[in-house]
Amino acid sequence: MHQHEPNDWKKYVIVLFITTTIFITGLWLSNYFNNKKIDQLKSIEDKISLDLMSSETQFSLLQELSCKDVSTTVLSSELNSLAEKISYSESNMGSTDDNVISLKKYYSLLEIKDYLLMKKITERCGQKSIFVLYFYKNEKCDDCTKQGYVLTSLREKYPNLRVYSFDYNLDLSAIRAMTSIYKVPDDLPAVVINGKVYSGFKTVEEIEKTFPELESIKKSEEVVKPKTSTKAKVTAPITTSTVETVKTN
Repeated sequence: MHQHEPNDWKKYVIVLFITTTIFITGLWLSNYFNNKKIDQLKSIEDKISLDLMSSETQFSLLQELSCKDVSTTVLSSELNSLAEKISYSESNMGSTDDNVISLKKYYSLLEIKDYLLMKKITERCGQKSIFVLYFYKNEKCDDCTKQGYVLTSLREKYPNLRVYSFDYNLDLSAIRAMTSIYKVPDDLPAVVINGKVYSGFKTVEEIEKTFPELESIKKSEEVVKPKTSTKAKVTAPITTSTVETVKTN
């Protein structure tokens, strides 16, 4: 019978030691980076909490301003960068991660706050804007992806088109309230444009035909542009898969 040389056992021990070391190091690094990402998410959540609280104060302050000074809100400016961070976190931690879902809920609340705030501002100042609430779902909805691209194209064409996107299935009472108020069906995608709901995929041409005032608003905006602020109007990013930004940011 073949006898193992003493050196063979030493080799086995060394290989086992190296393998174990690599495995433990890999686990440690994985936990380290995951904890770092969680800390980053919590930091973002804290910032959003402050933004949500400040929005009420912001509107009170805006009531004291002349309308020519109103171009966008602090909330609006935060939405695009926040969507990118959520998309990054989702790709690294997964769409079902509790921290990612929590961050999505904060993001949705921030969108709703901005939507309500901008509606009040446009009404008070007599500005012409069209508001779109876009409801999508992540699973088995190719039309949701296509609708996101359509709305992105429209938003780039019409600066005064403000689009806010919401995951229909996100467990958030505020979203459930919106779907109930506007009677949004579960036949997705669905868009609510100036209070009226449209279910199913809509092309650029269909939306433009339904709302010809888009072009007139654009023309009037171009006429008054030299007399008003030149700051860019920033709206919520259009998403189709767990706040996945559709090439607009």
